[in-house]
Amino acid sequence: MEYVNVNGKTYRYIVNFKDNDALRNSFNDLTRKTFGFDFEEWYQNGYWQDRYIPYALFDGEHIVSNISINVIEFLDRGEKKRYIQIGTVMTDENYRNQGFNRFLMEKVLEDWDDNSDLIYLFANDSVLDFYPKFGFVPATEYQHSREILTDIDATNLTKLDMSSANNRSFLVNMINSSKSYSQLSMQGNASLVMFYCTSFMAQSVYYIKALDVIVIADFDDSILYLYDVFSMKDVPLDDIIAAIVSKEIKKIVLGFTPKDTTSFDITLLKEEDTTLFVMKNRLEIFSDRKMMFPVLSHA
Repeated sequence: MEYVNVNGKTYRYIVNFKDNDALRNSFNDLTRKTFGFDFEEWYQNGYWQDRYIPYALFDGEHIVSNISINVIEFLDRGEKKRYIQIGTVMTDENYRNQGFNRFLMEKVLEDWDDNSDLIYLFANDSVLDFYPKFGFVPATEYQHSREILTDIDATNLTKLDMSSANNRSFLVNMINSSKSYSQLSMQGNASLVMFYCTSFMAQSVYYIKALDVIVIADFDDSILYLYDVFSMKDVPLDDIIAAIVSKEIKKIVLGFTPKDTTSFDITLLKEEDTTLFVMKNRLEIFSDRKMMFPVLSHA
C-alpha cells in the first residue's frame, strides 16, 4: 500500500487485497453496483487465487476505482505464453471523471507491459475511445460452428450439481489434468473456469460417463453452445460432439478455436457491447489468424 495524490486529493493505492475483509467487501459492493455480481463466493470457495489481481484506489476503506488483471498462462499453438487480461474496470459514481482509471491503467501497464507476451481486454461500447489512449487497438475474433444432422433421440449427458463440493473437486481435477482441445487454451487456471461454473454457468456443467469427459454447454432450442471440453484422455472432439447432440440439435457453436478446423464453418464473431482490444505493439499475434479467446477465459 502507498498513499498517492490524484487530482489534488490523497488516496490509498493498494494492489491485491483479497484477504483483507474490509477492502474486499468494499470491492464486492462496487462490483455488485457496477456489474450485478460479486466475487465473495468465489473467494470463500478458495478459487480467488493470486492470478486475479485488483489494482485499486481507496478513500479510507471505501474503494474509489479499480482495474483488475488476470495473469493467464496460455498454450498458444503448442507454445507457452503469458497473457494479461484486463477486467473489472469500474469507478464509484461519486468519484468519476477525476482520472482514476487513467492512473490505474498506467500502473498496470508499468508492471506488465514488459513482463507478458500480450495485454488485452474486452470493452463495452461506452468506452471504445478510452483504451486507444494507452496503445490498445481493436482486434477481430472468429468463431467456429458446424451444422448437425443426427437421428439420435437422447444424449449421454449427466448434469453435475455445482453445489456439491465433490463435484466441484472433480471438475477442478479434470480441468487441471485435461488435454488441450483448443489452439489457444488456458493452463493451470482452474480458478477462472470455476468462477463461471459456480455462478453464471452452474447449470451448464455435464459429465459424459462413457467417455470420462466433462463439457460446459448450453442448449438453446436447436443450437448447442459448447464452451469447453475437459478430458484426461485423448478423446476425439468429434466423439464428444456425437455423444452430446440429439436429433433436436441442428447446429453446434464452439466457445473455443478447435485444433482441427477443417470440418467447421468460420464466421466473424460479433457480440454486442464486447470489443476485443490488444496492445498495438503485439497485434501481429492476431495477424491472419481466425481464432477467438476461449469463452471461459474471459474475465
